[in-house]
Amino acid sequence: MSLQGEARFNRRAVKVAEAQRRVLEAVQPLPPETAALWRCGGRYLAQSCEATVDWPPFARAGMDGYAVHAADTAQATAEQPAVLRVTGTVAAGQVYAGTVQPGTAVRIMTGAAVPAGADAVVMLEQTAEAAEPGPRSVLVKAPALPGQNVAPRGEEFRRGAVIARPGTRLGPGHIAHLGTFGYAELQVHRRPRVAIFATGTELLPVGAPLEPGRIRDSNSAMIAALVESCGGEALPLGRLADDPAAVSLALEAALDEADAVITTGGVSVGDYDVMAVIMRKLRGGASNRADAVMPEAAAHGLLFDKVAMRPGSPTSAAMVNGKPLWALSGNPGACHVGFELFVRPALRRMQGSSSPLHRTVNARLGASVGKGSPHDRYVRAVLGERDGRWTADLLAFNKSSMMASLPEANALVRIPAGPAGAEAGAEVSVLLLGPLHE
Repeated sequence: MSLQGEARFNRRAVKVAEAQRRVLEAVQPLPPETAALWRCGGRYLAQSCEATVDWPPFARAGMDGYAVHAADTAQATAEQPAVLRVTGTVAAGQVYAGTVQPGTAVRIMTGAAVPAGADAVVMLEQTAEAAEPGPRSVLVKAPALPGQNVAPRGEEFRRGAVIARPGTRLGPGHIAHLGTFGYAELQVHRRPRVAIFATGTELLPVGAPLEPGRIRDSNSAMIAALVESCGGEALPLGRLADDPAAVSLALEAALDEADAVITTGGVSVGDYDVMAVIMRKLRGGASNRADAVMPEAAAHGLLFDKVAMRPGSPTSAAMVNGKPLWALSGNPGACHVGFELFVRPALRRMQGSSSPLHRTVNARLGASVGKGSPHDRYVRAVLGERDGRWTADLLAFNKSSMMASLPEANALVRIPAGPAGAEAGAEVSVLLLGPLHE
């Protein structure tokens, strides 16, 4: 039995940028939580962090050698080295009690505090032990300049300087900085819990043997991996048959537990596309089954149910009780594009990201795209560098239903709408995926 009426065709497409704007304006950062510093890698900071001391907190030796007065070595050469009396040794973690007087030197290790009176460190390889009897001395075989091999106090950071701002995605380098300044715990935004459903009676579990006319549900696992890749917690909840009432109940239950829901499949104009029915109810449309689907529509809001793009134009999004619901295409290629364009930025926004949209670059197109399109196209590609410029090589098996090129793709090339495609060598806008994006 058909689930839809003629209203399935009455969907107004919005541009990609407009769809992204609507989603990003609708979602808000999740509340912050306290996490141990070592658990904060990849999380988004919810506080401002400042340097608690000057860094380095003291003048520090940059290498093993001798702390000296630079002026004492001004005439030193390999043939006529400067001879300096060694008055002591200082290791990292120690403080030399005396002062380096003219004509003397102190043996010093990397990272140790430079003694008072010294203004340079001569590297060990430019010295030799003096052989003559008497007090221990060192031969310096090259002149040292003031400040040589010495990191002055506050060279990197001054106390009170901002070292990380809210919305920063914390990498290992940030963790190192924050540990240096004593931040054992941090306020970071909570990771969104994202429920995932695949709709379609034709779907089988991944581990099931194939049956005539049926396929395995690979989209759920792909979406779960994508959710985890951008910091979310994936909650794969299985497959749903093409029954609007049952799907509605499953979505409502999931939204009670999760911060967002993603479905794949059932968004097009086919007779049994269940998510299209639900999205139409959120828009305020009517059908012979609509009253049983997602009641109290006034508490919900459709963001869009068609996007001017290829692949995945039926991609839809709504807010349900203040939480986002995305209905992505069942075709794996279109499902992937829909996630990258609309879900990933929103999940990053929910984690407090200050720059949730993809990084883009301009690149030279590696081969011509002959056919035009009424909508912008997002084509899987490999982005590389050639002759000092970014070059985007389009991948084969790029149709909406195809998945063979998904593992290779590290970028999406945007081919603008128009009667013709794009010539080889043309400059195109490219969205970076995966590690390139971060």
